[in-house]
Amino acid sequence: MTSFLAKRYLFRAMRLGFRILPLPTATRDRLRQRFLERYVNLVPAGPRGQVTENARRRPHLHAAARAIGFVEPRAEALPAPLPATLIAFYLPQFHPIPQNDAWWGEGFTEWTNVARALPQFEGHAQPRLPGTLGFYDLRLPQVMRRQMELARQYGIGAFCSYFYWFGGERLLEQPLLQWLEDPSLNLALCLCWANENWSRRWDGRAEDILIGQRHSPEDDLAFIAHVARWLRDPRYLRVQGKPLLLVYRPGLLPDPKATAARWRDWCREAGIGEIHLAYVQSFDRVDPRDIGFDAAVEFPPNNATPAPITARQRLLDPEYRGDVYDWRELARQAMALPDPPYPRYPGVNPGWDNEPRRSGKGRVFTHASPRGYRDWLRQAIAVARRRQPDQPLVFVNAWNEWAEGAVLEPDARLGHAWLQATRDALRATPAAAAAAQPCAVIHVWYVEVLDEILATLQGSGLAWRIIVTTAHERATAVRERLQALGTAAEVHVFENRGRDILPFLHVANQLLDEGTEVVLKLHTKRSVHREDGELWRRELLDGLASPARARALAAAFAADPTLGLVAPDGHVQPLGFYWGANRDTVGYLATRLGLAEPDVEHDCFVAGSMFWARLEALRPLLDAHLGEWEFEAEAGQLDGMFAHAIERIVMLVVRHAGFRATEAAGLLGLASSQRPFPYAAADGAGARQ
Repeated sequence: MTSFLAKRYLFRAMRLGFRILPLPTATRDRLRQRFLERYVNLVPAGPRGQVTENARRRPHLHAAARAIGFVEPRAEALPAPLPATLIAFYLPQFHPIPQNDAWWGEGFTEWTNVARALPQFEGHAQPRLPGTLGFYDLRLPQVMRRQMELARQYGIGAFCSYFYWFGGERLLEQPLLQWLEDPSLNLALCLCWANENWSRRWDGRAEDILIGQRHSPEDDLAFIAHVARWLRDPRYLRVQGKPLLLVYRPGLLPDPKATAARWRDWCREAGIGEIHLAYVQSFDRVDPRDIGFDAAVEFPPNNATPAPITARQRLLDPEYRGDVYDWRELARQAMALPDPPYPRYPGVNPGWDNEPRRSGKGRVFTHASPRGYRDWLRQAIAVARRRQPDQPLVFVNAWNEWAEGAVLEPDARLGHAWLQATRDALRATPAAAAAAQPCAVIHVWYVEVLDEILATLQGSGLAWRIIVTTAHERATAVRERLQALGTAAEVHVFENRGRDILPFLHVANQLLDEGTEVVLKLHTKRSVHREDGELWRRELLDGLASPARARALAAAFAADPTLGLVAPDGHVQPLGFYWGANRDTVGYLATRLGLAEPDVEHDCFVAGSMFWARLEALRPLLDAHLGEWEFEAEAGQLDGMFAHAIERIVMLVVRHAGFRATEAAGLLGLASSQRPFPYAAADGAGARQ
């Protein structure tokens, strides 16, 4: 411990001294990189996660299980013209080459790393496995053709492929040669020279180098002469008519300004003309004009400094030595960046988790979500249009960095969700026609109760959109009853798992994407283990949807955008008193969703799980994309299920999202119930079905 503290204080002192030195940005970047290459062992380790015997939540069947928010492919139109050109970084490392055979074993590709990854803490979604494209081999031209078809369908305008050149030796070039030779591969392309060493640590540092760079004036000319065939291709991406060429780490070049001048002169003399040079702000942050370049490219998560949240994670691997960060904070910091005094293209990132490359030591950004990525991308498009109105460009890191968790391609867990979010970001924020119509989501297990609920809704006088969820074994009876009643309702059928909670989350996720703002969540609660179960349901239903209240509550949401949840009178109960068998799972969910630790003295929950809710207030829960496997199979449990724990954190979610929650009576200016809660003892809040 003494050694650890000494290292930490020494490093902090050195960092403070370095920061106050009056150094040019380029010099500061170069010194920082050299220090990390040679003295990385002086950097103290981050906080450790929690080692606990209760850490047990990981899939036991398979890692490719679908999660809430899984998106099937959709054929939808894109705006014309597109508001910006989206350029996704592209990794060609998905085919075997002799060098990787020698270094890592015969047949090695990036998939080798991806498939071996293991979850290191609860909620860690590893391994992340491919969806419809499968474990592809880029030696097959049809693979790149399918990738490009998908990219065009969802609004990606170009791939920026890494190019591996080491003093004349090229690695992983075959997919790029196929692009040259096959005109049907007609998505635009540009190249990014990954000009760092390849090391066994996968970090480009000077330790254990597998193949190194040999930068020199002669190498500069040999490089530009070799890539000229791509620059000349009419499909190659151009900026104001100039081929766009990127360098990953210009700080590693002996004299980047001289390199840029050599390339420009060579291209003029070779008939290519002017080129547009940009560098990736992965390690460097210099004004591109100071090194002879035209622009910089934002490259999150590199050069970002969110605080680690490792200490809150409950470890599955007690030896885990990686670092965990909040992706949402990464996005918030990026969106708050001021415009620089030099040309810089905005960049966004759909997630990051390099655990596959660094087993047990990965750098993980948790809480990434397609909707959060969509919002960030939408903002980046607006920034690009302001900065470069003639040709706005936005870079996405990345299309297929599977071993680093930065992926737009379909995956087994969320399907086409990231691609759909990309398409949605390119469209103007819709004025949702569905937003104004009240929506009731009713989970039906006891079909005989459906009449009562529908009669209550009809009596309110509101023009409801009614969505009914039910289990397969009840679906026929539900449809027959709806037909007999003459009720127009959408019926969604699910496995009998997660009681009313899991079906509601599926539907709420869909409604949020459609633009629905407010829902009334109901279910055919009978609580057959209680003598007063019927009375309890009636009280919940009247408190939320009676004719005297329904219109007023709907109007309250329309009038107050800060209103996130309305609970029935007398059903907001102290969380600490009603932990039941759910305390451990509530703690897990708070960490998984990135909520504050529950306050035993003051936090409350909605007993009975019926309420009005603004869907935007539920986003922390929906954006967690919980796995269906986390909800136990139905066996008549009265408490302690995953669904019971979610019931207890809904109000915490609403508050975390920045909204307020209240009881219906107080909102309507009526006297609230002061009686003791009659429907549950301190060991639980009762079953819901």
